[in-house]
Amino acid sequence: MPTRSDNAANPCSSSDNSAPGPTLPTWARLPINRCNLPAVILGSLTFQRHPTALVLDGVAELHAELFALLDGIYAAAERAQLFRDYVAAHFCLDHLEDAGIDEHSKKRAKANWLRALRGWSFDADSREGAVLKGWVESRFGLLPRFHGEPLRDFTGPAWLRYEEMRAGGISGTNALEAQLDLLYAYCQYEFARAATGDRLTLYRGINRLGEHEVLSGEGRRQVVLFNNLASFTANRERAGEFGDYILATEIPLAKIFFHCALLPGILKGEDEHLVIGGAYEVTLSTL
Repeated sequence: MPTRSDNAANPCSSSDNSAPGPTLPTWARLPINRCNLPAVILGSLTFQRHPTALVLDGVAELHAELFALLDGIYAAAERAQLFRDYVAAHFCLDHLEDAGIDEHSKKRAKANWLRALRGWSFDADSREGAVLKGWVESRFGLLPRFHGEPLRDFTGPAWLRYEEMRAGGISGTNALEAQLDLLYAYCQYEFARAATGDRLTLYRGINRLGEHEVLSGEGRRQVVLFNNLASFTANRERAGEFGDYILATEIPLAKIFFHCALLPGILKGEDEHLVIGGAYEVTLSTL
């Protein structure tokens, strides 16, 4: 388990950590990650206001052939099919024996990127949800804040349950986190190719603001610390189906891990976007 400060279990115990401002609190981040910006920057309000590209270590270099092929395809649907075919071939998803996986290990090895997303769609606090939150923790250095219950004490039963579910979900798989790396890189490739700006207004329905960690603010304008991976929608009316209040915020495209239009048929019906967490300025409104 990564080393954390003595105040990690009680974020309110330090006036520095709980003070409002653009910096991500220490108890919500790791000192290292696997991308081009540290968590203290990519998880901050500064990044929300002035986003830039996030690049996972080694992914573009390892999969340069895929992105070169994608460059030559005009139709988005064809690019999506190429992506799925490439992932299946590169990770031997349809022929696990070619990856050295025997019959006794195949059951867990079938837990791939697609099953992780579908598991999240059914229950974000499932084993698949723990895998995805663990992937964000590893790659971006943002600690999960909720999994079935609040995660505040890194030695307590809630945290240990999350760690057990994460380990159980990743154990025996065929490079599942590397598959998620490539999925994120493909999502960012498609955003860059569309050239539609650097942020997107997304919404989240809630029943009360107390469900979230509020860092500062008053009235309709708040600064909220979201879980390290959270679901949003691009449809305000859909957000209203999930609570009496709606949080609206500007999400950097660089912090969208996946969205329903990227590979149609995986996340259905909610115009869902899986957003990498951190501190965000939000506007609270009623239906």
